[in-house]
Amino acid sequence: MSRQQQQSQGVVLTGYHSNAELLPKTGPSCASAQDHEPPVPSRRTGHYTVQQNQSAQHGDRSGPSTINSGTKATSTDPPTALTYPRSQPSGSPKPGSSPRHSTNSRSRPRPPCQRCNSQDSLDELEMDDYWKEVENITRSGGEAGRGEGGGEGEMQEEEQQKIPEEGEQEEAWLTEAGLARLFDDSLAADQDQEEDNAVFLSTLTRSQVAAVERRVTSLQQTLLRRRNRQHVPDVRDIFRPPEKDEEPSKLKEGSENGQKDVTSAEAETELNVEVAFSEQALTYRDNHQRLKVTASLSSPDDKLPNFKLLRDKTGQTRIGDLSPLDMKKVRRLVLVESTALFDTAGIDLKAHKAVKAKTKESGLFGVPLATLLDQDQRRTAGTKVPFILQRLISHIEEEGLDTEGLLRIPGAAIRVKSLCQELESSFYDGVFQWEQLKQHDAASLLKLFIRELPHPLLTVEYLNAFIAVNKLPTKKQQLQALNLLVLLLPEANRDTLKALAEFFQRVIDHQGKNKMTLNNVSVVMAPNIFMFKGFRSKVTEQQEFSMATSTANIVRLLIRYQNLLWTIPKFIMTQVRHQNMESHRKQNKERAVRKLLKKITTDKPSDKAVPEESSQGFIRVQAPQFSKVSMAVQLTGELQAADVLTRFLSQDSSVAVKPEELCLYEIGGNIKERCLDGETYMKDLFQLNPTAEWVIRAVQR
Repeated sequence: MSRQQQQSQGVVLTGYHSNAELLPKTGPSCASAQDHEPPVPSRRTGHYTVQQNQSAQHGDRSGPSTINSGTKATSTDPPTALTYPRSQPSGSPKPGSSPRHSTNSRSRPRPPCQRCNSQDSLDELEMDDYWKEVENITRSGGEAGRGEGGGEGEMQEEEQQKIPEEGEQEEAWLTEAGLARLFDDSLAADQDQEEDNAVFLSTLTRSQVAAVERRVTSLQQTLLRRRNRQHVPDVRDIFRPPEKDEEPSKLKEGSENGQKDVTSAEAETELNVEVAFSEQALTYRDNHQRLKVTASLSSPDDKLPNFKLLRDKTGQTRIGDLSPLDMKKVRRLVLVESTALFDTAGIDLKAHKAVKAKTKESGLFGVPLATLLDQDQRRTAGTKVPFILQRLISHIEEEGLDTEGLLRIPGAAIRVKSLCQELESSFYDGVFQWEQLKQHDAASLLKLFIRELPHPLLTVEYLNAFIAVNKLPTKKQQLQALNLLVLLLPEANRDTLKALAEFFQRVIDHQGKNKMTLNNVSVVMAPNIFMFKGFRSKVTEQQEFSMATSTANIVRLLIRYQNLLWTIPKFIMTQVRHQNMESHRKQNKERAVRKLLKKITTDKPSDKAVPEESSQGFIRVQAPQFSKVSMAVQLTGELQAADVLTRFLSQDSSVAVKPEELCLYEIGGNIKERCLDGETYMKDLFQLNPTAEWVIRAVQR
C-alpha cells in the first residue's frame, strides 16, 4: 500500500514501545513548534506500532507524520487498538506525561485529565503534574546544579556522590553503629567502649544480630583479600548461634503485657511496635515464600490503610522526648534495625558517601541547613527550622491556603528570581515587603529553597534507602522502614522535613478550594525533594522515569503518616532500657569491688531503694521550678500523666506557663530522661521503672 493510500485510510495505535535506551537525548519540547516541522526523536517517546483502519476518515489529522517514529506498520499486529493505554509500567513513559516529549503527540487528541476519585493510589494521569514540575525546575535554571539560589547567579559546586570501594560501605556502617572494634582491634583499647559494645550487642534481636554478622563477615573477607593478613575477631566469638530449638531471648521478652505472635489475627491496619520490625518481616517472609514483590500501581497493596499504633500503656515516645544520651543509643539501634529490615527483603542498599563540596557560608538559598540554623540560632536560641522556611510557610498560610493550584502552579520565573535576590539582601533586615508577595511566588520560593540545598534534605547517605522503601513487599513494612529512616536523619533535616510535612497536610486540608489533594501535593513536591542540586546530571532519563512514581509515593507516605513516623517504636525503647539496666549493673559491680559495701552512697536513682510511699501505692512528684515543689499522687489503674499535670495546676495557681508547655518527666532508673505522653498510665510505667523520679517542668525542646 502506498504512503498516500495509508494516509487516506488512517491508522490506529496498537501499542507503545519505549526507545528510552536507543534514542538521543533532547531538550524540552517547545509548545510553539509548528506542525510542519519534522518530529524530533526523544528518549522519552519510544515508538508506536500501528494498524490500518479502513473506516478512518480521509482527512484524519493523526496520520503517519504524527505517530511514525521509524516503525513500519504490520498486518500481523494484534487487533486490540487503543489510542492511550490506561496504565503502563511505572518505568515506561506515558505519552504527554513528560516535559521532554517529542512534538509528535501534540496533534493527537488527549483524553480529559480527570483526577482519580480515590486518593489511596497514584492515578497515572496525575503524574503529569510531576513532569510539569520537572519542566518548571528546568526552565527556572535549577537543573544540573545551576545556582540562582544565591541571588547573584553564581555557579556553585555540585554535591558529589562517591561510590564506596569494596568493603568501605561495611566499614562505614559498623563504625556508625559504634562497632569499629569488631573489625579493627588495633584501635586504642577503651574499656568503657568495649563494655558499651558488649551491652549493646546483648540487646539485639536475631535479625539485628544477623545484620551485624553479615557485615562483619563481608568486611573480614574483603580485608583478607586486600591484605592477605588481618587479625580480626571471628564472628563466632562475637555471637553465640542459638540452639535449634531455642527461641531468641528478645522475642520471648516482647512487651510487659506479654508477647503477641506477629502472625496472629492482628488487624491489618494496626502497627505492632512492641516487636522488632525486622522480626515481623522475617516471619512475613517465612510465611510468604511464594509471594512475589510487585511494584505495580494497580496492586491492592498500593492503597493507604488507616494505620494506627497498638496502644502502649507506658506511653508513646516521640522524637525530642528523650535525652541526648538515650537518643544516641536509639540511633545505633535504629541503624542496625533498618539494615536488618531491608536485609529480610533481600534489598542490598548501596549507600553513597557525600564528598565535601564548597558551599556558601551565609545567605538563605543554597546554604547548608546546619549553616542556616547556626546563623538563626545566634538570633534566637533553640531555633529548629530555618527562619526563611518558617516565614515562607507562615506567609502562605496568612494569605490563605485556598489559592487554587497552590504548590502546583509556578510563579513567573523572572519574578521569582528577583524576589530571591531581594530576600537575600533584605530578609534579616526586616525590610522585605511581604505584602507584595503573591501566593504562587511564595510557593515557588519555598520549593526553590528545598531543591537548592547543597546537601539533599534526605541526605546523600540515606537517599537511596528512602527510594528503596518502595521495594519492600507491604505498605506496613514500607511505613516501618520510613519510621526508622526518619529517626536516622540528622536533627536539622528531620525537624525541617517535619515542618514541611505538617505544612503540606494543612494545604491538603483545604483541597476543597485549592484542588490540591494528597496525591497532587506528593507528585509536585517529589522532584523538589529528591532532585537535589546536580542530581539530573548524574542519572539517565530512564532512571529518572523509574523514580518518578516511587519518589511521589514516598512523599505521599511521609505526609499521610507523619503522626506515626516521628515516634520511637516501643521495641527500640525496650532495648534502650535494657542497655541502661546492664550498664548500671556493671557499674554497681565495679563499685562493690572498689569500696566497702557499707560506704557505697550514690545519688543515682538506679541505686536507690523504692521509696516507702511508692510501695504503698503513692509516688512523689517534684516541681522544683514552681512554688509547689512537690506533691504525693496515689497510683490507680486509670491515672494518666495528663491527670497528674491537671492536679498540679489546680494546686498551684501561680504557674504562669501554659498547660501545653508543661510536661511530666520520667528521670533515672532504666532511662536517662523522658518527657511523658499525656496518655501514659502511671501505674504501668511505675511497674516498668520503679526507681525513677517524677518531675514536672516546662518542656525543653
